[in-house]
Amino acid sequence: MAIITLTSDLGTTDYYLAAVKGAILSQISDVRMVDISHDIPKYDLVKTAFIVSNAWKHFPKGTIHIVGVEPLESEDAALVAISAGGHFFIGADNGVFSLILNVVVDEIVQLRVGKDAVTPTFPMLDVFVPAACHLARGGTLEVIGRKRERLRQMLMQSPPIGSGHIKANIIYIDSFGNLITNLTREMFDDAGRGEPFEIQLKSKDIITRITKNYNDQGPSSLIAIFGHSGFLEIALVRGSAAKLLGLKVSDTIRIEFYAG
Repeated sequence: MAIITLTSDLGTTDYYLAAVKGAILSQISDVRMVDISHDIPKYDLVKTAFIVSNAWKHFPKGTIHIVGVEPLESEDAALVAISAGGHFFIGADNGVFSLILNVVVDEIVQLRVGKDAVTPTFPMLDVFVPAACHLARGGTLEVIGRKRERLRQMLMQSPPIGSGHIKANIIYIDSFGNLITNLTREMFDDAGRGEPFEIQLKSKDIITRITKNYNDQGPSSLIAIFGHSGFLEIALVRGSAAKLLGLKVSDTIRIEFYAG
């Protein structure tokens, strides 16, 4: 049974998502659809990339991933289908796939838009669904598009690393209120080289160690942890760090290292 995942900023209050699922079932009944998320803030490609990049690798090879955030075709954003890592990806070439895919891209095609959707206003339904169903039936990319050499690039901002300090930016806040930054463990280890450190928050709270799990300290404790995503997170045990600290996406967290 083919698997098609769906990611969008459509929400669940309108008919849009139901129309997409109905169209898939109308074309191929033997399919399993999985919702990754439909609550992404409108047009937010960075959050889209964070969510999809941390989800797609856990699906079986051959899974087809439809990404329907900012999907309209333009001069800078063709509609594409991609083969990479044993999976297929369908969406607009608006830069999001350069952040989602950290594997070698095997093939890219620019999707052909059907006669009934010369200028599609709902490409997730009019273009992505037929392409996904074609692939779910075992079809190949070259049948549905013309070859394209590269994807549009969108750079993720790296944390500035100075002499003895790092400024990490919050890039995502999950439903638990955990503050996820753009600082990887590798960056942290390279900058700190095992020296003592302080993670300084706007509230004047200071964290001086990295914990191994979310219950490593008692309730209401602020902790720092490298979570499943591989990025440094600030969390509040049994609570929301975002609400407690009043921090939001793009705010800065400073890490100071001290020579022992």
